[in-house]
Amino acid sequence: MSKIIAVVATGGTIACTTDANGALVPTVSAAELVEAAHEISTPSDVEISPVDSVRLDSSSLSLTDLDDLLQRVHALLADDSIAGVVITHGTDSMEDTAMALELFHTGKKPVVITGAQRSFDHLESDGPQNLADAISYAANGAPGVSIRFGGLTIPARGAFKAHTSALEAFQATSQKIRTRPTLPLTPLAGQDVVIISAWPGAPRLLVDAAVASGVNGIIVEGLGSGNMGSEMGEGVKDALDAGIPVLITTRVPEGSVTLAYGGDGGGATLAQAGALGTGTLRAGQARMVLLAALATGTDVASLL
Repeated sequence: MSKIIAVVATGGTIACTTDANGALVPTVSAAELVEAAHEISTPSDVEISPVDSVRLDSSSLSLTDLDDLLQRVHALLADDSIAGVVITHGTDSMEDTAMALELFHTGKKPVVITGAQRSFDHLESDGPQNLADAISYAANGAPGVSIRFGGLTIPARGAFKAHTSALEAFQATSQKIRTRPTLPLTPLAGQDVVIISAWPGAPRLLVDAAVASGVNGIIVEGLGSGNMGSEMGEGVKDALDAGIPVLITTRVPEGSVTLAYGGDGGGATLAQAGALGTGTLRAGQARMVLLAALATGTDVASLL
């Protein structure tokens, strides 16, 4: 009996063709993507069900779009005839969507996200091979959420895009294996969590502006192991005093946020004021964690 794998297309470079102005635009349907992958190789015991979702550059994916995708994936996973789900997605925010899927994932079926660095009409497109690999993994791989890209299988949690153009585009920071709460599927739209980057001597201006705009939470992409300048640190402390949760991550690709330093912008000082370090999660995935915590009323520390 054949396994049925659903392939949900959301746009991205894997679905892009070149328009009259030379720009890449997502135009290719799920069925066309599946046909191209089938020409490369797909398991003989797998039946593929193509599903068109949105057709977007993933940098334009809104929380409403993400909620719709989460609902669609959960409905497919609830179907006893579906053995696994593959999502084709742009690489710009692939790790963000992977984290959202991981936070709400239940059950014992694989969910695999893939995409491409080269467009569908590129003479050496990597999309068909990536999709063929993802379909094979969804049919035979481990349960849970993962990225399959450039011949590598990468766990969703801790994944990040490490190169703008290399075919092996994604890596993962090391993660502590521990039990985390299973979250009920809950809409994220309506929550507002912003990412603010620190730089040496950064003022508090952006933090104050975020607070004044009514944000629900703030992610600070700090320096080093989770630090920022004194003035920005004072702004973060005021945000925390106002009841706004703040998570601190780092712009450094590898290693854990430790919040070890003193001073007004030091991580240890801000931790004493109530900020939380994100461990090895970087900004995009930390934002998804805080959004999910706020939406479900879950202690964010339990999700890090």
